[in-house]
Amino acid sequence: MGNVINITIPTWNIEAFNGYKPITSFWSDFSIADHFGEKGIKDTFQKVFEEWKGNYKYLTELVLVLNHKIWQWYEKNETIARLYNNLWQEADSYACENLKGEEMEYFYMTTD
Repeated sequence: MGNVINITIPTWNIEAFNGYKPITSFWSDFSIADHFGEKGIKDTFQKVFEEWKGNYKYLTELVLVLNHKIWQWYEKNETIARLYNNLWQEADSYACENLKGEEMEYFYMTTD
């Protein structure tokens, strides 16, 4: 039998924090990716972003998760925090440039 990796997923307390109820597995996906370093995080972002950037609610949650990941890592690992910041900027810019009307309103209300 191969090596067993035990991964603990930190709690994402966003619902207690601001009332937002997560609708995706993005927090868990990135928490698992954290254990595989920068490459794991970048790969996860590329897959999630390409698959879900057309769904404004999922894109909004992706931006939220990336932002919270910056805060999770900023005092623990500057390199990982900086990577999450770059990915957050990419997803946030995409949302701001592509969402319109009610989709943009949802994005701003949820991420504010």
